[in-house]
Amino acid sequence: MEDFHSWNPISVSKSTFSEETSSSSLESNENPKPFIFHCYITSLRTLASQISCLAVHENSLYATSVNEISVFSLTNYALIDTFSCSDSASGLVKFIAFSDRKIFTAHQDCKIRVWQVTTSKKHCLIATLPTFKDRLGRCMLAKNYVQVRRHKQKLWIEHSDTVSCLAVDNGLMYSASWDKSFKTWKISNMNCLESMKNAHFDAVNAIVVSLDGLIYTASADGHIKVWERVQKTHKLLTILDKHTSSVNALALKRDGSVLFSGGGDQIIFVWEREVSANYMVLKRSLAGHGGAILCLIYVNNTILSGSSDKTIRIWQESKAGYCCLGILEGHSKPIKSIAAVSDGDLDENLSVFSGSLDGEIRVWNITISTVFTESAITSSDRD
Repeated sequence: MEDFHSWNPISVSKSTFSEETSSSSLESNENPKPFIFHCYITSLRTLASQISCLAVHENSLYATSVNEISVFSLTNYALIDTFSCSDSASGLVKFIAFSDRKIFTAHQDCKIRVWQVTTSKKHCLIATLPTFKDRLGRCMLAKNYVQVRRHKQKLWIEHSDTVSCLAVDNGLMYSASWDKSFKTWKISNMNCLESMKNAHFDAVNAIVVSLDGLIYTASADGHIKVWERVQKTHKLLTILDKHTSSVNALALKRDGSVLFSGGGDQIIFVWEREVSANYMVLKRSLAGHGGAILCLIYVNNTILSGSSDKTIRIWQESKAGYCCLGILEGHSKPIKSIAAVSDGDLDENLSVFSGSLDGEIRVWNITISTVFTESAITSSDRD
């Protein structure tokens, strides 16, 4: 394999300033329509041929690609570090999550690996889950084993297929897998607390947790399940079953009031919390993508969706519902992951990162404003 450090990971190219609106005409000042300005800033590349997951943590962008994780500075997009598991059988890195100084990566070999940043800003492997101590403490009792295939058993604390996604909340980590289950881990001692075997009828593709502790899991079986933690165990509250194909991605307002789901049916569903209706009811659907929805994020009242149609759509809520304000194009293969950070300006100013199976990470700047003034037009003309 070619040495990663022997070539420049950054390729810089800037686009002309662009603008889009969700309507061809301006509305009155009493009901201003959101306007969007977006521009393509630069491209980042890793050695691998595809990007599977992007995440932002402490002014750094983490990108998982095949069996490696690359870390870029958000200040100048320079490569800070690249690290990988020494075990060649670990397979693809599917997901990455964070808890304080710990970094968790989900792998194709059914394991979760825990990393820590050293003083020299290098990443060091500190544990593999389930830990040896956890496995040793349970391996002597027959009741700790479950049937995973016709002639194979595993400890219930072990996943038996690819770990597809992770979620961290309030000292706990949740891992979901293509083995149809999700597990709960205590971060402080890295022990597995619980396993929900056969949580779905097919692979679990996404998991998110709300502030009030509700867990949402999405599966290739077309269902979203809502779980509540009660006295150290989880019970199923309800099933959301409006998708007609695999559910691939979830995004959640942090307060748990709104859930967004996207799947192979090319639709994004918007679910809203109503306690009287068993926690979530379908409010609307967002159509426009020409391929399966593969990733969703919610940030600053904006939804970003990535699809197998090679585009990213930008959605925002208005009085008339959610509208698509713009489309980001340029990738040559499906969009697998999106990350974003707010620039903290008065307008909704976002730096957005899109990762694709084409191996490219694209960096975009997005500004959303509800007031389109003459000064904004003049500014765009100068660019």
